[in-house]
Amino acid sequence: MAVEGMAGLAKGLAILEAFGDGAPRLTISDASRATGLSRAAARRCLTTLTELGYVTFDGKFFAPTPRILRIGAAYSESAPLPQLAQPHLAAIRDAIDESASMAVRYDNESLFIARSEGSRIINTGIRVGARLPLYASSTGQVLLGDMDSTELADYLAAAPFPARTPKTPTTASAVEDRVRAARATGMAITSEELEVGLLSIAVPVHDPSGRLVAAISVSASSSRVTVDELRDRFAPVMQQHAAALGRQL
Repeated sequence: MAVEGMAGLAKGLAILEAFGDGAPRLTISDASRATGLSRAAARRCLTTLTELGYVTFDGKFFAPTPRILRIGAAYSESAPLPQLAQPHLAAIRDAIDESASMAVRYDNESLFIARSEGSRIINTGIRVGARLPLYASSTGQVLLGDMDSTELADYLAAAPFPARTPKTPTTASAVEDRVRAARATGMAITSEELEVGLLSIAVPVHDPSGRLVAAISVSASSSRVTVDELRDRFAPVMQQHAAALGRQL
């Protein structure tokens, strides 16, 4: 009975994780494809989630409800890393008047676990719980620097990587160049690699032992900010707070 219960929980969580920016609503067939579950299993999970109030059903599509936020809040409100990061993200936001975020590596994605919104809100899709591909995001290019040579080689072996824009690094050598540059300079800057018109900068957060644990990032419209400004004005503020946060870990 316990094994069956845990299997059911795993299936339900897989269904919840299938929702996202690219899939705000799911049919039973969508959920089945996204999770690898059978249609019958996907239907049972979605029915249970509907009964529990985590999703709604309009006769064709299932969609998440605000109750899902309680799951993410359980982490962001209790785990030490996002709690410690929040004052630093707010200070960065106040200093440069742009939203600041923090991400950790989760499989082959950057997972955002904390954010402080600025007054200039741009539609980047970044929010707590959002995920971005490592190779195409500034946070990802920083976080890839934590991989040892074997792990990085295994990751790069998946190339070519899907292009998000004409500037996305899609080859193993291009991604490796960005990782090496991030390690050498202590920052990663992407210029329209993830989204046309979007610039982003990320800096690493190291714990007292030197282990890379997270990346702090800021994104801004290319019509308002230049790459030089990211490097010269944003980076020093971000690095100062990343170092202060690291000392607290």
